[in-house]
Amino acid sequence: MTLPKPLAFLLAASLLAGHALAQLTMTGAGSTFVYPMCSKWFDAYAKVDPSVRFNYQSIGSGGGQKQIIAQTVDFGASDGPMSDANLAKAPGKILHIPVVAGADVLTYNLPGNPTLKLDGPTIANIFLGTVTKWNDPAIASQNPGVQLPDTDIIVVHRTDGSGTTYIFTDYLSKVSPEWKTKVGTNTAVKWPTGLGGKGNEGVSGQIQQTPGTFGYVELIYAVQNKMPVAQVKNPSGAYISPSTDSVTAALASAQIPDDFRFSMTNAPGADAYPISGVTWLLVYQKQDNPDKGKKMVEFLKWALTAGEDMATPLDYAPLPQSLRDRVLKRVSEIQVGSQ
Repeated sequence: MTLPKPLAFLLAASLLAGHALAQLTMTGAGSTFVYPMCSKWFDAYAKVDPSVRFNYQSIGSGGGQKQIIAQTVDFGASDGPMSDANLAKAPGKILHIPVVAGADVLTYNLPGNPTLKLDGPTIANIFLGTVTKWNDPAIASQNPGVQLPDTDIIVVHRTDGSGTTYIFTDYLSKVSPEWKTKVGTNTAVKWPTGLGGKGNEGVSGQIQQTPGTFGYVELIYAVQNKMPVAQVKNPSGAYISPSTDSVTAALASAQIPDDFRFSMTNAPGADAYPISGVTWLLVYQKQDNPDKGKKMVEFLKWALTAGEDMATPLDYAPLPQSLRDRVLKRVSEIQVGSQ
């Protein structure tokens, strides 16, 4: 039987509406550090499970932590672990699910954009505002043969609550007692000097546009924008370039507790890049919405298996298998609905 056209149209519209209603939207917010990885994952997962879509806002790790506490998102993403005080504000237990590791890199805008070598104390003193010229002996002595201009260093830093900042300030606190005392480690700090940019995108843009600038961004932002990056001296005395291999070397030496809150900056090991960190997805252990909870568990299991294979092409380091196994066990402990 052929339906009249108006009735056929209404039936088709009804079926489409039913499909739209059946599709779940998972909302997340936080880390700009991991945004390129998340974008890749969410696009790929739409083909694995077409019934779910992810809406992720790249607003910085501090914002991600605040929104998961407020339960205005289904998951947060952070490159700094939540403090005990912040965890205590949450209405339920929040799990830290590490997903990938990456590097904070030091990038700059200089004539010819040479590959600089820098040690921790020099980097800290630049951000403290005590090393102010590009041809300062502290920089020149580590870079013989490099033509460094007699111009001011313009520091660029993050203005938003940022896991990239947490990783960077955690590193500076380990290599500079003065930094640890005067500024410390956090997703947002009172910067002694410099200009601000919002997100890795904002800092990258400031550096590209302004000669003489010096700042920190996540590795993929420097790679995508063809920006120079410094080699950083590690505790073994080697100047190391940021890469997935050198981040993996840092991750391999990390001491990882049962709650997965850990630091991997300034890690020992001849091949370890010292400004490395991990990104966590933040989820409640008890998922009150059974439909969303089920989809979240399925996605996390996919991300920690097939999804890890997508990390290296985007300049992230995948988790080693031994750590993946531990994290997958934790994911299986997420409680869905009345479970």
